[in-house]
Amino acid sequence: MTIHLVDIEHIEHTCPNHPDGHPYDIRRTLVHVIPGGPCRTPVTIRCGDTVVQIPCHRHEPATRQCGACRIIVTERTITTRTPNGTAA
Repeated sequence: MTIHLVDIEHIEHTCPNHPDGHPYDIRRTLVHVIPGGPCRTPVTIRCGDTVVQIPCHRHEPATRQCGACRIIVTERTITTRTPNGTAA
């Protein structure tokens, strides 16, 4: 499995419709990637006389991908701020 480690920052404000506040800008920063390795079940694609093998993540839905091609996103930190930069 390829693991992506992500930091998330929510910037929120209050307005007459949402007095409790709501996020209007969400930023995600990719911090680290742990590769899962080479594909274990490549898919054979034929186009005329040409035969090519590609990794299963380029062709199959996530439920049919091998363990090395699946992607997991892990949230390391979630920070909430207001427009003036203070933590909410």
